[in-house]
Amino acid sequence: MNYKGGRKGFSQLLAEWEKRSADNADLITSELSIHGSDGIKLQALSELYQLPTKEIAGHLLHYALEALEAEMPYVPGTTVIRVEDGDEVYEDVGPLPRYLNTQKQLRK
Repeated sequence: MNYKGGRKGFSQLLAEWEKRSADNADLITSELSIHGSDGIKLQALSELYQLPTKEIAGHLLHYALEALEAEMPYVPGTTVIRVEDGDEVYEDVGPLPRYLNTQKQLRK
């Protein structure tokens, strides 16, 4: 490999390390119970991408929680909280506000 190619290779490597470091900056260690078949899937992904199984599991859980939050249903209550374009918007009495409030309390 020539010198210029080596520098490019190192800059790519450093960029990958920076991204991975940023992605993992707030990871915590946690013990989870999972189904055996899911453990095999995690191990297969680990071998495929040459990454630690725990790291893959953490990333998958992160994205699964984001998807779950996005799908929590809006349940309109009886109180109007604002008017948008002439339409009344009612308070959400579904699970999302309670879930977000619990998160807020746990962060304190």
